[in-house]
Amino acid sequence: MTVALLAMSHSPLLEYGDPGPDIKAEVEAAVDAARSFVHDYDPDLVINLGPDHYNGFFYQLMPPFCIGYDAVSIGDFGSQAGPLNVPKDVAEGLAEFVIDRGIDIAISLKMEVDHGAVQPMELIYGDISSKPFVPVFINSVAPPFTPLKRVRQLGEAIGGYLKTLDRKVLLIASGGLSHDPPVPRLATASEAQRRMLIGADGRQTPEARAARQQRIFDAAEAFARGEANIKDLAPEWDRQLMKILASGDLSPIDAWDPHEMTEIAGNSSHEVRTWIAAYAALGAIGPYTVNYSYYRPIREYIAGFGITTATLDN
Repeated sequence: MTVALLAMSHSPLLEYGDPGPDIKAEVEAAVDAARSFVHDYDPDLVINLGPDHYNGFFYQLMPPFCIGYDAVSIGDFGSQAGPLNVPKDVAEGLAEFVIDRGIDIAISLKMEVDHGAVQPMELIYGDISSKPFVPVFINSVAPPFTPLKRVRQLGEAIGGYLKTLDRKVLLIASGGLSHDPPVPRLATASEAQRRMLIGADGRQTPEARAARQQRIFDAAEAFARGEANIKDLAPEWDRQLMKILASGDLSPIDAWDPHEMTEIAGNSSHEVRTWIAAYAALGAIGPYTVNYSYYRPIREYIAGFGITTATLDN
């Protein structure tokens, strides 16, 4: 058994936003570094910790955590659609192990995932089904949120399970860092938005999805001009989080309050829960070193954009 980690921001605006040629080239170079790391490591199995943006999980039933025994990508924002290569025996074993360790986790026999789960696979491999892939959903957009201590404990339980596998595993954490895209909030939603958040009408029509995506594009352009009514990026908060994760001691994060996270770093800053769980999983196996780290706040992507890779010291 050996385990490595890739944690990276995702953004549907990577293909649509224009931060200028220098920043775009810088981000592409960071993605190239991550791609080289993963291809050199060549894992047998990917454990993907990702959020959802009211595409597969809705307020009709919103678990804090869920493991998919089977999964399909819906293809939002032009991401690759279709089935993922989920090894059911590994997914079942992971769920049972985590539950036995006192972490209450849901399961899905047909999980639907969006760009938040599959974008790293597309960027790294060009094909979301190229590697065996176990999706672990972590609620990151729908309050109320479970305490971060529980997220860390979930990650530690996942790491415990990975110790039992005779496989080369890559943990992918997808999401964050600070950002506040115009996703409807239940507390202020219109009736139509509320129905969408609940999932009352099923999957969105192509027209409704196109309109939803256009709102993101318009918000990114306005944000870059300093005109959008969304929270600003929080680079100091982002860097503090990355420093804690790199230290190997994640316990300071236990005290972080979800409401304060929202106020400081935006409503979707909770996607860093995927990073916390992944680093906790790696740390449960042994000491690790972050061997690559990139960060830049990019308004055109509405994201504090970060990429890190890490390997075990032994």
